[in-house]
Amino acid sequence: MTVLVAYLPEKGGRATLNLGAQLARALGVPLAVATVLPRPWDTPSPAMVDAKADAQFVEWSGSLAAQAERSARTYLDQIAPGATVQFHVRAGRSVSASLIDLAADIGAAVLVLGSSPDGHLGQVTVGSTAGRLLHSSPLSVALAPRGYRGGSVALQRVTCAAAGEDELVVARAQQFAERVGTGLRVLTLAVRSRTGWSSGFGVDGDDEVFDAWLEQAHRSVEALRRKGALPPDVTAVVGAGRGWREAVDAVDWEPGELLVVGSRPKGPVARVFLGSRATKILRHSPVPVLVLPG
Repeated sequence: MTVLVAYLPEKGGRATLNLGAQLARALGVPLAVATVLPRPWDTPSPAMVDAKADAQFVEWSGSLAAQAERSARTYLDQIAPGATVQFHVRAGRSVSASLIDLAADIGAAVLVLGSSPDGHLGQVTVGSTAGRLLHSSPLSVALAPRGYRGGSVALQRVTCAAAGEDELVVARAQQFAERVGTGLRVLTLAVRSRTGWSSGFGVDGDDEVFDAWLEQAHRSVEALRRKGALPPDVTAVVGAGRGWREAVDAVDWEPGELLVVGSRPKGPVARVFLGSRATKILRHSPVPVLVLPG
């Protein structure tokens, strides 16, 4: 088993290296770093008909791969000295498909991706490659907030975002927390719409709807505890607010925290496929997120 990191120096790759090193250390497994390069078309286009152009493309690809490995090695020597690291280069027209194929080849348990450079620092922003993998990956996907620098920090706590009485997600998060040797916290979010008339019964009606939702969130946590799905020593917390950002910000987050989110099964094979609620939680998380396949 290994942790596979997708890496390109100019794509905010240090954040993925930090999260990958942190997870590999916590799991006690090697770290693999992959750079996916574009594959030339089998049939040359009219603009690339000579051997010189092909040679230039091969030279450029090789130079980019060597640069990526040098950059990753130099940085990992700083944040994870002595770590066992493998480096891989794949050529493919689809980055997401190439990463999934490589993960299968090396037996990766987790695929680590970064956030889009268009997002805010400290925030998880899903780019095009991450978006495709969050709908197709057969293995867990970890997403690093933009600019994440926790590579030298040990994981301190696992927080599981549970909607309702989701025993399966909590159980899997508990297993992961035990594997990495941290405590577990269960998080339920109660979100009130920012609009004043969302329920159709005016402001007072909205207050009653929100209060009922908040009460249900607390009841769900207690139901998990009564069923034995939530061990007595596991902390439970409810984040409440107007909108997802306010609800998430109402929760205390520690350095070295990892948020675990479950996904919905799609088709006969277990794959990552996020529902709308999990997607909103992910997009507002101030800490790295691990998405478990359905």
